[in-house]
Amino acid sequence: MMEEFFLTNQKESQEVFFRIVESVCKAAAKVIEEASAETESSQDGNTVTAYSGLPPLELRRLLNSGSILPDDGKGFDAVIKHMEAAVLPNLVRTASPGYMAHLHSPVLLESLAAELVISVFNQSMDSWDQSPAATEIEVLVVKELCRLFGYGEEADGVFTSGGSQSNTTAILLARDYICRTKLQHDVKKLGLPAGYRKFKMYASEVSHFSMEKSAHLLGLGYNAVEKVPVDSRRKMDADKLEELVERDIAAGCIPFCIAVTAGTTDYGSIDPVDRIAALCKKHGIWLHADAAYGSGLIMSQKYKSRLGGINSCDSITVDFHKMFLQPISCGAVLVKDGANFSSLELHADYLNREEDEEDGYINLVGKSMQTTRRFDALKIWTSFQVRGRNGWDNIISTCVDNASYVYGKLSGGTDFETISPPEISSVVFRVLPSTEKEETFTDEMNKSIRRTLLHKKGIVIGQTVDSGRVFLKFTLLNPTVTHDYLDKLLELILSLRNDYMPQS
Repeated sequence: MMEEFFLTNQKESQEVFFRIVESVCKAAAKVIEEASAETESSQDGNTVTAYSGLPPLELRRLLNSGSILPDDGKGFDAVIKHMEAAVLPNLVRTASPGYMAHLHSPVLLESLAAELVISVFNQSMDSWDQSPAATEIEVLVVKELCRLFGYGEEADGVFTSGGSQSNTTAILLARDYICRTKLQHDVKKLGLPAGYRKFKMYASEVSHFSMEKSAHLLGLGYNAVEKVPVDSRRKMDADKLEELVERDIAAGCIPFCIAVTAGTTDYGSIDPVDRIAALCKKHGIWLHADAAYGSGLIMSQKYKSRLGGINSCDSITVDFHKMFLQPISCGAVLVKDGANFSSLELHADYLNREEDEEDGYINLVGKSMQTTRRFDALKIWTSFQVRGRNGWDNIISTCVDNASYVYGKLSGGTDFETISPPEISSVVFRVLPSTEKEETFTDEMNKSIRRTLLHKKGIVIGQTVDSGRVFLKFTLLNPTVTHDYLDKLLELILSLRNDYMPQS
């Protein structure tokens, strides 16, 4: 049983810490090495399987054996041995080229190092005296992000847990801004105005579900969200949007926010920001960009223009644990006029005293929905400096290029059906039967292919539904994936199609 509790200046505690870190790293490396050996003996050509663990029921039985909280502790060595045997082999390996199911990325090595620093020093980002250098670094990183997205000096931002929290923050600021400027009503002090049921916000019918969830959390309800139809490329239909806004204004409603999506979850489609910005300007509506997925395009000289005039938006959601290849969690919300963060500001004598802020101490809690918060900005600070502009350009451009390549392979033949050319790094498609079959056969075949890839081949791809039909999805966030690998994967998928036999 180890008696050391913390990493201190004592040699004994340092030796225990080094041994713990080393043993965990060795255990993780061993599992990955074993996964690599599995595929080297197979015919699929993958370097590391994305998943080689148990199916759900078997995994549940394995992990449910034994007590989680025994009377007497087992000690680190015994626990890490059990973790190596039961937990690590049953985790997905996001660094595998065969992991492409979700907006869930592999992680840069330098960011793993930053993550260790974050945990060891355990800074809390609410007040300067809990996170001195960490606070200053977050301020610097936010300023750089605002410059990247074309904002001016009055812009500001704050790190969040990810896209959902960023979207909720932005919609809260939008609601309060409209109440303050159009209704002369202070939501922070008085709560929602009497006519709050007239509030309307707009997002595309394929936008992220955090739009409805945010409306619920902010007291407006799901019905406050108007879902706007999309065109054949799954972009918000700007004409339909304008019709809805005009209809609602005529009915006495109060449109307070339009949320464009710069990278929808399934398709990676980007709404027409420029045209929608003109509509917002005409009616005095807050324009928010949910760029949780597509924000990474800003790092690519080749593709950043696909974001359009994103700097015209009043707020932008950025998510770093997607295209920016950071450990979960790591996101930010940027605001064109930082003064709007006043909606979240509240002073407490025990935390963020006004006299300290007057003397130059920055307390970031005044911009955040959270109080205690991690030093996630260190991961961006580290990886930006390690890779530089050119390194990031190569990472993002390679992922988008790969999506274009695989879309070209899928299109034009009789083996696959696609929906629209990718704008970022997601490709949605379905496998077609080699002979004419009814729709239910095609849906079940595609489901079967995905399950077989997961449990028999160690490859994890996505599945979704479009127009009532089952589709598969590659989300290509790994810049090490090669065209040769993608070619072999498509060949494997076609072989699984030919082997598929429907259940009687």
